[in-house]
Amino acid sequence: MNWGVFVLLAACLSGSAAGAETRQERGKRVIDEAVEALGGDAFRHMEDRVEFGRAYSFYREQLTGLSQAKIYTRYVTAAPGQLGVRERDSFGKVDARSLELKESSAVLFTEEGAWEITFRGVRPLDDERYAKYKDSMLRNIFYILRQRLGEPGMTLYAQDPDFYEHKPVEIVDITDADNLTVTVYFDKSTKLPVRQVFRRRNTEYKDFDTEVSVFAKYREIKGVKWPCTILRQRNGEKIFEMYSDSVEINRNLTDNLFTLPGNVKMLPKAK
Repeated sequence: MNWGVFVLLAACLSGSAAGAETRQERGKRVIDEAVEALGGDAFRHMEDRVEFGRAYSFYREQLTGLSQAKIYTRYVTAAPGQLGVRERDSFGKVDARSLELKESSAVLFTEEGAWEITFRGVRPLDDERYAKYKDSMLRNIFYILRQRLGEPGMTLYAQDPDFYEHKPVEIVDITDADNLTVTVYFDKSTKLPVRQVFRRRNTEYKDFDTEVSVFAKYREIKGVKWPCTILRQRNGEKIFEMYSDSVEINRNLTDNLFTLPGNVKMLPKAK
């Protein structure tokens, strides 16, 4: 028997044996299994994270930027549907002696706004870019599993099992109270997220962009499993890749990382 057919048949038989599990019940089960696979309580109580590696930017599939990057992330309390994370994307070169990243520029995202920090000063990001960041974060599967599960109005709906990259996957639609949906693919064996897809309205062309993220090469850090390779695509074209050489969990990141410096020039907002 063809292996793919066998796996699907086994999945169907397993589902039948488990009883008449509804789409909503299966969606919740898959989500619960994913949280446990990511580390359970260690994942739920992750306070901050530092990812260090190489970041690539693309435009029309052509490489437009390459740099060493250090991504600092800290979770904060937030109301349902509001941003509950602070992030500093630091770019530069690695010092040959200390082997630490020497920051030449950074982008800071908080629940209050976003800014680019360079030697010229601090420039607020344009409203559209910040809005896209917030939308992407609120529909990021890891953020949802860490911060948003149990929000009023959030629903989980399982699609039929399928294959992704020749491996069987469970697929769940996660929709929040604002009717924003992300479709997430979970590896049937590891229970870990491997792909997510959502649509975002393109305000310029009055249609929709399809945003895809792919997660691979999970590594366990302090009981938490985290993907060390992240790929993002828009409308089928690669726009970003991150290869993390190291990931650190619960480093007690301080406020100064996520606070604007007080002695630099404030520049006009980007257009």
